[in-house]
Amino acid sequence: MLLDYEILKLAWWVLVGVLLIGFAITDGMDMGVGNLLPFLGKTDTERRIIINTVGPHWEGNQVWFITAGGAIFAAWPAVYAAAFSGFYLAMLLVLFALFFRPVGFDYRSKIESTKWRNAWDWGIFAGGFIPALIFGVAFGNLLQGVPFHLDEFLRVTYDATFIWALIPLLNPFAILAGLISVAMLTGHGATWLQMRADESIAARARQTGAILGVTTALLFALAGLWIRIGNFDYFVIVSQPPLDALPNPLTKEVAMQAGALFNIYSSHPFAIAAPLVGIAGPLLMAAMSYLGRGGFAFFFSALGMTGIISTAGLSMFPFIMPSSSDMTSSLTIWDASSSHLTLTVMFWAAVIFMPIVLGYTIWCYARMWGRITVEEIDARSHSAY
Repeated sequence: MLLDYEILKLAWWVLVGVLLIGFAITDGMDMGVGNLLPFLGKTDTERRIIINTVGPHWEGNQVWFITAGGAIFAAWPAVYAAAFSGFYLAMLLVLFALFFRPVGFDYRSKIESTKWRNAWDWGIFAGGFIPALIFGVAFGNLLQGVPFHLDEFLRVTYDATFIWALIPLLNPFAILAGLISVAMLTGHGATWLQMRADESIAARARQTGAILGVTTALLFALAGLWIRIGNFDYFVIVSQPPLDALPNPLTKEVAMQAGALFNIYSSHPFAIAAPLVGIAGPLLMAAMSYLGRGGFAFFFSALGMTGIISTAGLSMFPFIMPSSSDMTSSLTIWDASSSHLTLTVMFWAAVIFMPIVLGYTIWCYARMWGRITVEEIDARSHSAY
């Protein structure tokens, strides 16, 4: 059954957002734990405890990342092409950093050497910190526009040389967005350790979670003030074909407007819930961490992440990847989508299989639930982690 094309375009904007939030909550938790590994683990046994809290789940959690990338490729092929052109070096850096995580998990315990294990612990840290920072920097650049253009055949060209392609991405606002991402994911990892790690580690994780919750809220609020006070120019659509028309980004007219990132909140007041949750979630996470309520801290951390990511998506709507060098080439949910049939097939596949994946994931967490203790780790000294 073919659903309305306009509704499908909007539905896939929501579904891709859900996948990105799912990735942040699950695999972001693993990254956050990796970021804390060299600091909260004072002994080799404590570091093994930290690793074992995510050991059974991290590979499954990465599926959210792979699925989100696949969904972007299938639902928005033009966005996929432009992103992998413009962010090529950044994505390679993410990929190389992510190599350290599986190798670190599998190889750190192969040799009983302090130097060997410490080196892999810092590799696991790099595998969490670098992707978290770059993902935030990427979002920060999307909020400002990326220099690319489309030719008459809709081929993407990135308007920067290969050597210097990474430098313009490291602008002050993008770095702030990267710091928000690092604080958010690391704090989320701290809430996980509060529930799963031995009490000595959990106590340190509570202090860390309280600090990072407040830090995330303050940095997120600072970014909002920066945009408001700085009166950021953003992209607005002046004219475009019908929303259910065949995709062609070059058939619309785009202009810049001061403060346009806040337009969604005046036209749809309910959207203000996203930034409010983005601030309240980390603050409540900090409060629950301070009170020793790890489960509530994890919930409010996930809620805050949902609010922060939703704020970015809603503020940019309907743009997915705006172009700072050729505004007409900017990609939106209306003109960067795949065909009607492709979106329909993918939609029904998501409706059928996502509940199955979610159910299996919840079952896995339930079956492997429990606090990892020093005694348990000492009892299996020859385990993989």
